[in-house]
Amino acid sequence: MKLLVQSFQHDIADRRAILHIFHMSNQRAKADNYISMFKMIYRFSFLVAMAIFPKTAFLQLPKDTVLQNASLENCISYAMNHYPQVQQALLDEQITEHEIKSKLADWFPQISLAANYQNNFQPPSAFFAGNVVKTAPYNSSTASFSGTQNIFNRDVLLASRSANDLRKQIRQFTASDKIDLAVNVSKAFYDVLLTQKQIDLLEEDIVRLSRSQKDSYNQYLGGIVDKTDSKRAIIALNNSRAQKRSFEELLKSKMAVLKMQMGYSNSNDFSLSYDSIKMEQDALMDTNQTVAYDNRIEYQLLLTQKKLQLENLQYNKWSYFPSVSAFGGYNLNYFNNEFSKLYGQNFPNSYAGLQLSFPIFQGSKRTQNIKVASLQVTRAEWDIESAKNSIHAQFIQALAAYKGYLNDYFVLRENVELAKEVYKTLELQYRAGIKTYLDVITAETDLRTAQSNYINALFQVLSSKVDVQKALGAIRY
Repeated sequence: MKLLVQSFQHDIADRRAILHIFHMSNQRAKADNYISMFKMIYRFSFLVAMAIFPKTAFLQLPKDTVLQNASLENCISYAMNHYPQVQQALLDEQITEHEIKSKLADWFPQISLAANYQNNFQPPSAFFAGNVVKTAPYNSSTASFSGTQNIFNRDVLLASRSANDLRKQIRQFTASDKIDLAVNVSKAFYDVLLTQKQIDLLEEDIVRLSRSQKDSYNQYLGGIVDKTDSKRAIIALNNSRAQKRSFEELLKSKMAVLKMQMGYSNSNDFSLSYDSIKMEQDALMDTNQTVAYDNRIEYQLLLTQKKLQLENLQYNKWSYFPSVSAFGGYNLNYFNNEFSKLYGQNFPNSYAGLQLSFPIFQGSKRTQNIKVASLQVTRAEWDIESAKNSIHAQFIQALAAYKGYLNDYFVLRENVELAKEVYKTLELQYRAGIKTYLDVITAETDLRTAQSNYINALFQVLSSKVDVQKALGAIRY
């Protein structure tokens, strides 16, 4: 390719040089003719290159390995383009397509050429009419053109009938991998967000505890309270800092899992992009939906596999039919005792015919194969029935989990507002000397617990919603 591009550049440079030379010699007309000629040569060479080289040689661009805006949609899109298993599935589609074309190629005439040269150091002899005569020359050469054409062949017929179903099956395998990947990336994304939210809550808690610790220490210096309140504040503050540190380390592992699910090989970290309000809105869904088996990729795959089993059953029934093919050939034969005159004269021959092949007795082998194929069809039907039961159970379980988490979400959201009010009230009462610092610590702990439980419930709802969508077959690729 580099040589081709360089040759194009040289052509353009030569064209400009010619234009300059003819301009200097006042022969613009001839220069224009030469320029037109070079344009034609350039275009023709480009068309030839496009025909010879695959399009990918011109269109291969480096993939973007740095995620710019790490929203959930972009993370899933990135994973579809970089996750190894999905890329392997796409390659499997191409492999299957080429395998199908390879099988279908048997419908075309199969033409071959064979050539040989033979030198007989001691030609064979035979006794004929009372004399010993040589039956072959010292030199012989043959060039044979032969061809066959399948007319009826059950292997090739099976390839033709099952080609579209095989293509459909491999695409369904790819879609199944993409759906699983979308689910895994979504859950890993929510897991990272949950950990980040826990860290944010602990940072808010540390700010509150730091302020409370300063207030208790100032009250101690003023003689209002003893030193116990300040020490309690320090203990609570240290506990929150320790928890924050633990969650920061946990965040690294959660981010590593998300990168793995995305196929993100870049060593640079990225920040997740999300809208909290939209996320809470997206947590809600219609719980009155019913499962439709045809929407599930697993069910679609089983239907396709059953169809392939039916085609395999028909294939085994075709074993009672003969295989029929046409054949023909044209041979060029050369014989001479002198090598220099070997190819001076040709003795050609040609032929054509039909071939029929039919096994008469195979010890009930064909009958047993038909029974096996028929039982495999029945087994595929039971697989479909089992899949229906499994899909229904998955949907019921996913929906029940979603409804439970959704109820917790609404209850815990109310608890957060109540805990904030209680904490603010007790904090003001403590500063006024009405309540003890133990009451403030208890209220602060209740607030942190309520906020943590609320965040956990929100992301459990989002994660369980993904399971419901998968059970409904609403995630499609």
